[in-house]
Amino acid sequence: MEHILNIQNVSKVYHKHVALNDVSFNVNSGAIFGLLGPNGAGKTSLIRMINQITYPDTGQILFQNQPLQSKHIERIGYLPEERGLYKKMKVAEQILYFAQLKGMALQSAQKQLNIWLDKFDIQNWKHKKIEELSKGMQQKVQFIITLIHQPKIVILDEPFSGFDPINAQLIKNEIAELKKNGSTIIFSTHNMDSVEELCDDIVLINKSQKILEGSVKNIKSNYKKNQFKITFTGNLLGFINALCTNCKLIDKTTQHDEHAIILELNPPYTSNQLLSELLNYGTLISFHEILPSMNEIFLNEVSDNTY
Repeated sequence: MEHILNIQNVSKVYHKHVALNDVSFNVNSGAIFGLLGPNGAGKTSLIRMINQITYPDTGQILFQNQPLQSKHIERIGYLPEERGLYKKMKVAEQILYFAQLKGMALQSAQKQLNIWLDKFDIQNWKHKKIEELSKGMQQKVQFIITLIHQPKIVILDEPFSGFDPINAQLIKNEIAELKKNGSTIIFSTHNMDSVEELCDDIVLINKSQKILEGSVKNIKSNYKKNQFKITFTGNLLGFINALCTNCKLIDKTTQHDEHAIILELNPPYTSNQLLSELLNYGTLISFHEILPSMNEIFLNEVSDNTY
């Protein structure tokens, strides 16, 4: 797959504090990429470099196989965690101002402005000052500013902060539409449920270093523990006794004659053998492998790499 962004051996030090230490990874074109890590890990430093606010001390960043240059900033949209709107400016003039800073012609910006105001149902507020808007509506304005110039890379830092569930879903729908139309989204968040729902690939940074990288699907598969959850009706004790040398019982509950058990299989015993054995003792209701959540993986990796 083509890479739109290459982070190559990037390091950054601020007054003897190491913000990033020899970090390398690639961002696939057209993907939703999770940039993850605890507070102070180095994510913000990296985002600032991509936006050319600061620059690496060593290493380089490539945009579509070219060293990152000032001309590329017009192809990047950035939604910062700390929103930055001019409170006294009106909605429309503020959006148009930032659109032109990103290289848009006024006529094109005005056309896109009306499309976005209609989409976010804030057309009636276009002549209101930012300070007159609710926090959620201000967030919508900031989101429009991020996207109005149709960037190739969209960097979203905690994009759902301040949104109610309805508007959060609206933003998720827009993220999906961006991906469908070929944009690449770099998504920085502490909400691992959103990572599982939205991201194709992730990189996890802790204490200035990369500690994990790959597709969400592969990472979850690599961290699985060969555990299965089974619900069935029948002879629970007989089933457990039959499996005593092949499985470890993790949990069991019974409600209204329905048994729910979690088992960890001892290799080389397989899930097919487990299922075949079960049918001798009862009637199957459900059977699925348990995969770790991204939240569990995040916590385990960060705690394992504290130093």
